Amino acid sequence: MLHGVDVSSYNTSYSAEGLDFVFIKATEGRSYVNPNQSAQAAKARSAGCVVGFYHFLWPGNIAAQAAYFVEKCASVQGDLLAADWETTGSGTAASNAEKDQFLKEVKRLRPTHRALLYCNRDFWLNRDSTSYSADGLWIADYVTAGQPRIKANWRIHQYTDEPLDKDVADFTSKAALKSWAHPA
Repeated sequence: MLHGVDVSSYNTSYSAEGLDFVFIKATEGRSYVNPNQSAQAAKARSAGCVVGFYHFLWPGNIAAQAAYFVEKCASVQGDLLAADWETTGSGTAASNAEKDQFLKEVKRLRPTHRALLYCNRDFWLNRDSTSYSADGLWIADYVTAGQPRIKANWRIHQYTDEPLDKDVADFTSKAALKSWAHPA
């Protein structure tokens, strides 16, 4: 198992030393851009980490959200791109169809990047009806690292949010993750 974290604008002082990968919140909806994402990515890259960016998905205007995400995130070739599918601060959530549409649009707009779905166990088991996760599932379930309580294949498991979001990835080595992140 590889080890990583996912950070947002609040995590400016995180350490990437000893990590294999770092996911960074880039955007949300059609109006928010993480002002610290470039510096956070530079810190991860200088530590030799595989970098990923995620978009906090809101319901509605899905094609516009996908375009906003890929235009505003500080990604380079080989970075991972993810949709963060969960309940918004206003208590709403994108539908299953909207989640699928967003991932497919990101894949269309950035065909040389891997795209993943991030969601918690409840969304995966009770809201998802297609099992579509683009190139991989990033599941949040706060249990023992690498043992999420789902039957589906997963690539990344977020297992805690203390003191920040910590994850493991189901790859044999960092080289294997880097190779996977660069699809042919």
